[in-house]
Amino acid sequence: MDSQNRKYDPAGVACVVVTLLGWSSVLLFLRHLAPYIDGWSANGWRYGMCAGGLCPYLLIRQCRGHADWHLWRRAIVPSVFNCIGQTFFGFAVYYIEPGLAAFLLRVSLVSSTLGAFTLFADERVLARSLLFWSGLSLIVIGSICTVAFSIHPVAGSSGFGMLLAAAAGGFFGLYGVSVRYFMRGVRPTDSFSAIATVTALVMIGLMFWRSPTRGACVLDLSAMNTFWIVLSAVIGIAIGHIFYYAAIARLGVAVAAAIVQLSPFFCSLGSIYLFGEVLTPGQWIAGAGMVFGASLLIRSEQRRGREAAPEGLAACPIELEADVPARTIRVAKDI
Repeated sequence: MDSQNRKYDPAGVACVVVTLLGWSSVLLFLRHLAPYIDGWSANGWRYGMCAGGLCPYLLIRQCRGHADWHLWRRAIVPSVFNCIGQTFFGFAVYYIEPGLAAFLLRVSLVSSTLGAFTLFADERVLARSLLFWSGLSLIVIGSICTVAFSIHPVAGSSGFGMLLAAAAGGFFGLYGVSVRYFMRGVRPTDSFSAIATVTALVMIGLMFWRSPTRGACVLDLSAMNTFWIVLSAVIGIAIGHIFYYAAIARLGVAVAAAIVQLSPFFCSLGSIYLFGEVLTPGQWIAGAGMVFGASLLIRSEQRRGREAAPEGLAACPIELEADVPARTIRVAKDI
């Protein structure tokens, strides 16, 4: 789908909502499993399970000529950002509460927006939208206020854990931008299958190198906890990423990444029920402001679909498209 002619797409909104709900649950799974499994093992097993199902699927498609073999090369840069971000992300819940970690991960909004405006001509159209900046500001302010209005002072949390979560957010933002930059015109399932496989190889290698049990601690988990780690891989990694890719293709990096910023609010709701964490009145107000900000972002994207980009903008595309097969461009929006 040509980004200059892209219109508001309800399917794109549906994709980003699925991503939002899936990623909102990941920290809850990891927090529950933290007493039973180390971070290296959690990352290695979760990505390993996903790659075990996705890699054969991609290889079959490539052998049948339905996917480009150069996809592995194009997956390298997004995988680097994903590996670094995932490593920091996996350890954050060992030092700070899931809610605080989720809000600090919103640093991804800054890196993804700056990267999108730098690399993509069509994203810069939003830079002139008052609705976009209003929505973006509400989400950023809401994230800050939700942390500031916490019952426990931010200074009381582990500085190292806060640094891990913020660093993870920054690299995840660059990961989202690199997906669009390097995977333009590729089906989301193919894109993530390649990236998940490369990431899994790195995560498994780190597990055998750094984990005290070399990953064997998973064998001692109860049946229920084994189910939770499998479910966290399916929901948080496979489904979340594939639908995120589809949302990027339909809505653009800046809007898709901004809407996902609501995940801390939903993560906190889960923490209230599962771990007895408490949201103050100020946090509820801040969360409501974030929801309203997301609605403004949707409206700004809708207006962009109705308004033509300035003349000459599409004449100098920034994306690297030369090696993208035409047949893959036609199915890029398909899950």
